[in-house]
Amino acid sequence: MKIQWIILAVALIAGLATRYFVDRHDVSVAEAEQSSGQLESGKASVDLFNTSDNRLRVVYFGFTHCPDVCPTSLAILGAALKAITPDTLNKVWPVFITLDPERDTPEKSAQYAQYFHQNITGMTGTMEQTQLLAKKYGVLFMKTKQEDSALEYSVDHSSYFYLLKPDGTLLEKVPHTLNPNILVDAIDRNERLLIEN
Repeated sequence: MKIQWIILAVALIAGLATRYFVDRHDVSVAEAEQSSGQLESGKASVDLFNTSDNRLRVVYFGFTHCPDVCPTSLAILGAALKAITPDTLNKVWPVFITLDPERDTPEKSAQYAQYFHQNITGMTGTMEQTQLLAKKYGVLFMKTKQEDSALEYSVDHSSYFYLLKPDGTLLEKVPHTLNPNILVDAIDRNERLLIEN
């Protein structure tokens, strides 16, 4: 009988300790996810998840040395931004986030984004922030070595536009497209959805 009480007490202590560590882990994961939105653009720190800025986020993940997919996608984003009404444009925050923070400085990402449209904010985070954001939105990316290349490596990645609420909640994921009207429709649809909620 005494042994059963000891086993019960040990199990209770182990359960409480496990609960404590799980709760602490959940808090640290939530804090890490929140800080993953604190990125750099040019010389300024920018909070992607600033809820006082109620614009719809249209986010694209890529890298500045990308030979084809990123420039094409950002050109489509630029064309979509030119096609929407000025009123809608004021309610949208287009963002480019690099998947290559090792080479893409905040200044480089900001400058690169501006080539495609003056409203696109180019951002760079730490590798940890980049990985957290990629995990949060299901962005697949992988560094691949390039033999006999001055670049040394490339970054293979999925290509989507992520339409987000100000708090970072994903509203819609639009695949890489060569038709800006698909993105225009998604922006209009989700911008209206934000107003209604």
